[in-house]
Amino acid sequence: MSLARRFACRSLTSLGLAAALAVSGPAWADEVEDALAAALEAWRAGDAETAKLEAEYAIAKMAEADAQGLSGFLPDAPEGWSRELQDPQAGAALFGGGLIAVADYRGAEGEMTVTLAADGPMVAGMAAVLGNPAAMGAMGRLVRAGRHRAVVTAEGEINALIAQRVLVRIDGNAPPATKLALFEAMDLDGLAAR
Repeated sequence: MSLARRFACRSLTSLGLAAALAVSGPAWADEVEDALAAALEAWRAGDAETAKLEAEYAIAKMAEADAQGLSGFLPDAPEGWSRELQDPQAGAALFGGGLIAVADYRGAEGEMTVTLAADGPMVAGMAAVLGNPAAMGAMGRLVRAGRHRAVVTAEGEINALIAQRVLVRIDGNAPPATKLALFEAMDLDGLAAR
């Protein structure tokens, strides 16, 4: 068996196991299972192209579900503010891929946007800076929310790296104190355990 065929079999087997574990999961699990079953059926029939397309569709649906889980960590709108969730695909393009969840907040004091980014190249790039308190201090004022550190830049933007894998960014023209209160209201411990 060729190396490519072994890799494909392992990938499809791993995806099949993931789908099997999701049997009692949300509705998207049915789409994942259906795509994986179609991928295995096509693979066994010798149709590698269809198998690949079906497997890629299943992976995309899994990523979509994971991104929806990430959006659950976006904080509710503060009193007197509104919140609007953005399409995660649009945010993913800006951050170079990975999982993205974005919400816009509007109130009498202005606007702010909270972006959560996980498992992408932008997060890896920011980890060197936001994982180092000395480097963070060079970017602006260090603050804490529980055990989690963040930096508030001169422009009032808040940046934090949670559990070395989730970038939290709050920007906009709202006062820095309002943005900081929103950051502190987030379930950062839950996000770290995700």
